[in-house]
Amino acid sequence: MPVDTALVVPCYNEAERLPVADFASFAASHPWLTLVMVDDGSVDDTLRVLQDLAQRVGPRCRVLARQPNAGKADAVRAGMQEAFALRPRFAGYWDADLATPLQELPRFRDELLAHEYVDLVLGSRVRLLGHAIDRRAARHYLGRVFATAASVTLRLPVYDTQCGAKLFRACARTEALFTEPFCTGWVFDVEILARLIRDAGHEAAERALSELPLHRWQDVAGSRVRPVDFARAIGELHRIHRRYLSRSA
Repeated sequence: MPVDTALVVPCYNEAERLPVADFASFAASHPWLTLVMVDDGSVDDTLRVLQDLAQRVGPRCRVLARQPNAGKADAVRAGMQEAFALRPRFAGYWDADLATPLQELPRFRDELLAHEYVDLVLGSRVRLLGHAIDRRAARHYLGRVFATAASVTLRLPVYDTQCGAKLFRACARTEALFTEPFCTGWVFDVEILARLIRDAGHEAAERALSELPLHRWQDVAGSRVRPVDFARAIGELHRIHRRYLSRSA
């Protein structure tokens, strides 16, 4: 059966907090969705939990087990390569904790269906009236500083590069974004955009991107992102600029 939308979910030691019922019920009610669950070298029972999920969902849930742990960036890259191999119409990745609810995914898909020139939809955590964006103050303000630095580095008016909800149109240009290993770990999302700029140019890249303000986003307890990682992220931005953007600056 042809795959419409393949969604990669990177997982590391998620056995106790993976919302299995939410994934299973959403997949059951959205037959266009195929899940690609990536176990990134977990040392708990994550792999067993993912295998149980695959049994509940059936053929539209695939489990990719990787050893050893290589980090989220590499897990996403491996998962996206697996997703593109299914020859879907759309492919993307989503955080395992469902900070962005799966109920937002149809809006991402609708954006790609409505605008054939858009190749990538980025979830954006914008605090607007009528939107439930629940983010701890410290992470919000550090995030805004980083987002500004990322926008300056990329020379793109992007509001939120780091939201873990993204959906791509499956084509040669987007598949190529995941061919080579990332040179960053924390800010690989920015590196993906830098690769698009390198390959297509600023003007074409900006036209191919669409930021979608989320209706809901919830800061989930147990997040591994710490304020101390901010300095590391800024250093990785410099690496991205030097590797991909210095010649186009």
